[in-house]
Parts: sequence; structure tokens; C-alpha cells
Amino acid sequence: MSHIAVFGAGSWGTAFASILADGGNDVRVWGRRPELVEQLNRGVNDDYLPGVQLPDGISASTDPAEVTEGAEIVILSVPSQSLRTNLTEWAPLLGDKIVVSLMKGIELGTTKRMSEVIHEVAGVPAERIGVVSGPNLAREIVQRQPAATVVACPDVSAADRVAAACSTSYFRPYTSQDVVGAELGGAVKNVIALAVGMAAGLGFGDNTKATLITRGLAETTRLAMALGADPRTMAGLAGVGDLIATCMSPLSRNHSFGVKLGEGLSVAQVTEVTKQTAEGVKSCASILDLARAHGVDVPITEMVNRVVHEDFAPADMVEVLLARARKHETE
Repeated sequence: MSHIAVFGAGSWGTAFASILADGGNDVRVWGRRPELVEQLNRGVNDDYLPGVQLPDGISASTDPAEVTEGAEIVILSVPSQSLRTNLTEWAPLLGDKIVVSLMKGIELGTTKRMSEVIHEVAGVPAERIGVVSGPNLAREIVQRQPAATVVACPDVSAADRVAAACSTSYFRPYTSQDVVGAELGGAVKNVIALAVGMAAGLGFGDNTKATLITRGLAETTRLAMALGADPRTMAGLAGVGDLIATCMSPLSRNHSFGVKLGEGLSVAQVTEVTKQTAEGVKSCASILDLARAHGVDVPITEMVNRVVHEDFAPADMVEVLLARARKHETE
């Protein structure tokens, strides 16, 4: 049995804690709010996963030191744009532990991936920083529906340790050394899911959605390759697998957020209705900045950014994308 710390008591942090507990590990979860920690210690998370009974083996605390004491692996599952601030406090607690990011975003201002932020702020060697990414919708995970994921880490033995810890009868992890590809696939798909959701909200059907998903995969692959990723990652679970789940499922916050934008609500109105902000809303600007810095064309990301930050109409987004100059499909 391994002791594993999970920072973040939202839907995905809680779901991954459940996987780890089902894998036979002792799991301690850090939560910011005492009332949410109290829920977790009763075996529920009514705020994010109502109606779900969590497995035994999970405890929670608001004290980061208590959560990390004796931990061999630390899982980070907090909003990507708050990671740097949180790590400033948590860095002394990480020691020689394997640190794993569940976050799928690019930092605003710096355009850094989450593994880069962890390395920069906490001083964790890149060989001990892993990423988990795949088609892993939290609600289905806690229902123990079959799923798979990718554990990416430069150090194969570290990736194997994390994969062993989260391997269960319903959750199958594969290992990879392509951290860049796994992180970019996970970040950009949120933006593409917003676009697909907007198309659904506008009343368009599966042809439109499939077109956006496929061309979204193309621009994700271009960006990933420009940053040195293995293009094969984009054809795997952390690429097209995660993209399909996030773009097509009503359980996806990014897809659902996009639907409401397509139906005519503003970003502020959708945020008020859902009480949550989709990761793609925050990351689309930083992903666009990253792409421009590397000379990569990302037209869907650019249009989503205009809708989110410049009050561009979703219907006009579709018109602009269709009016682009014709090109070879592989360009």
C-alpha cells in the first residue's frame, strides 16, 4: 500500500482519489474549504459529485502538511491558473516525492505548461514530474465505468509507479514519456470542446461537430509537434481519446459551457448559471499566445478566443472558419 496525497477536492481530484483508493492505496485529500473536507471524511462530495458514495481509504484535511506527511506520490488537481500561487505554499512539502499533474491548462501570461510551472516554482526535477491525461470524465469514473488513461513522465520507472497505483479493475493506465504531448492534448481539447459546444448550441448536427473535432485535432497536433511532442500521442488516449470525450459528452463542462454560448448567453451569464468556469475559457488566450510564439496556425482556438474575450458571435465564428482560404488537408 502506498500513501498518496491529492491536492484538490473538485470533481476530478475526488474521482482520481477514488481510483487510487480502489487500487488499495491510503489516500489523503487536501481541500481548501472545511465544509467540503468534512463531506469527504463522511465518504461523499455533494458539492461536485452529488449522490456518489466514495470508497474506503480516503481521508481529507485542510492542512497541506498533514496530507503530504509520508506520501510517496503527490497528485495536483487544482485550477491551472491558481497552481503557481498554491505551489508557493506547498513547495517545501514536496521533497523527493513524485509529483503528478491532473491539470489541463496553459498558464496565462507565461504560456507555461503545468509541468513547467511545477519545475519552476517547486524545484521538482523534470524526471519526477508526471502527467495523467485521457478520456476521463469524473462522473463516469466514480461510477466505475471502464476507462483508460495515459501516465506520462520522462522517467519510465516513475511513470510505472504512478500507473501501478491507479490501476484497477475498471481503470487502465498506459505509460508514456511524452509529457509535452500529453499536456498539450489535454489543454487544447478544452478549447475545441467549447467550439463544438457552440456548434451544438447553434443547432448544428454531427457533420459540423465532427469537422470541428477533426480540424481541432489537426491544430493541436501542429502545436504539439512545434513544441517537440511525439505526433503519435495525438492519435492516442491523451490526444483524440480525450478530445472525443470532452467534445461530445454532456458531462463535459467545456462542451456544456460552449452549448450555452451558442444559445446566446454571454460568458458572464453562463458562469452565473453553472457556478463554474470551464478550463477552456481561461486557457484559450494562453494557448493562442503559445501558438503565435511558435508560428503555428490555430484558427479554431483563435475564433474561440474572440468569442470568449471579444464578444464575437458564435454564428460569425462558424462563418469565418468556413470562409478561410482553401488548403491541403495535411497543411
